[in-house]
Parts: sequence; C-alpha cells; structure tokens
Amino acid sequence: MRTCPTCAGRGQVVSSRGIFSIAQTCSACEGVGKTVEKPCTKCRGAGRLERTKKIKLKIPPGVDTGARLRSSGNGEAGVRGGAPGDLYVVLHVREHEFFERDEDDLLCEVPVSFVQATLGSELNVPTLQGQSTIKMPAGTQSGTVFRLKGKGVKNVQGYGLGDLHVRVSVEVPTKLNAEQIEKLNEFAELCDDKVNPISAGFFEKARNFFAG
Repeated sequence: MRTCPTCAGRGQVVSSRGIFSIAQTCSACEGVGKTVEKPCTKCRGAGRLERTKKIKLKIPPGVDTGARLRSSGNGEAGVRGGAPGDLYVVLHVREHEFFERDEDDLLCEVPVSFVQATLGSELNVPTLQGQSTIKMPAGTQSGTVFRLKGKGVKNVQGYGLGDLHVRVSVEVPTKLNAEQIEKLNEFAELCDDKVNPISAGFFEKARNFFAG
C-alpha cells in the first residue's frame, strides 16, 4: 500500500467552481487514501474474493414465515481488509400435512364416522408433542371444535404455548351395499323430529316463512 498520489492520502479531492470549492471522494483510491502499488491479479487490489460456503443456523422454536435470523460476520467481506457484514436469513415455513397455523394456535381437522359422531367415541389425534385423546360426546355435530390447551406452537418470545383446535368432520357413508341401505331405511323410519331437531326446526321456520 502507498499513499494515493491523487489526493495525497486525504481520500478527497477539492475542485473549484467559481467562488465555490467542492470536496469529492477520490476516484483513484475510493476514499481510502491509499492505493495498492502492485494489485493482486485475482482480487485486483480489493482484498476479497467471491466464494460460497455453508454455515449452520440454530432455528428457535415458534418462528413463522417472514422471520429473519442474523448471522454475524457471515455477510460480504469488507474492502481491503475491512470488517465483514452480517448475513440475514429470511425463513419460509412449509405447510404441514395435518396442521394449519394461526399465530401460536394450531387447527387440525379430523374425520369421524357417522356412528362415532352419533354414539360418541374417543378420538386419537396427532399433536406436536405426540398423540392425544379426545372424548367426543354422543350427538357431536360436524364442525364441532375441541380445544387441547398447550398443544400448539411455542411462542417465539417465550410466552408459553398456544392451543390445538380439533375440528370434527362427520363423514357421510358412501358405496353402501343392499343390506346397509336396508338397515339405514329402517333406521330412518324409526326417526322423528326429536332425533334431528336442528333440521326439523329449520324446515319448520321455512314453512312459516313461505306461508307468510
């Protein structure tokens, strides 16, 4: 390294325009005040080369899409021995097979059979911590949501865990054989308004509406 002959080591050159004097960054040394007498043929005096390397990052629990992690000193190297910058990594969380996320809470939709919903049953549902059991009462309607407290995502700021909301979806039987259809018809003949009060109430309101 030698003192820049253009700016005499000041890093700036002064030019006069009439009564005004304007200081500008020296183009010869780019404001450093020194130039390389015999530049390296690979970096041309910049003191840095472009290369790729792999680093390991620790992902904290609870992060979501858009979160940024900083890795100190793994950014661009400084010019001519200057300090390196930092590397910022933006995270994109892949969608899960079972869970939908709402901040720290999770939603999981579980299909159940018509018989399970009618008579009640115990459901084994997946959680991030392992399998859990829900007691589903008899007469559970499709769309009913059960909450498992503390089975959601850990808060990234350390404020505990979210909840897991399990939404029940009653599956309608398909591809019935003749015997099954016969049994369902027998069941339907035994049903009255007390068995299906929701639909009975709806159609009663509809009749009153059209009747004026």
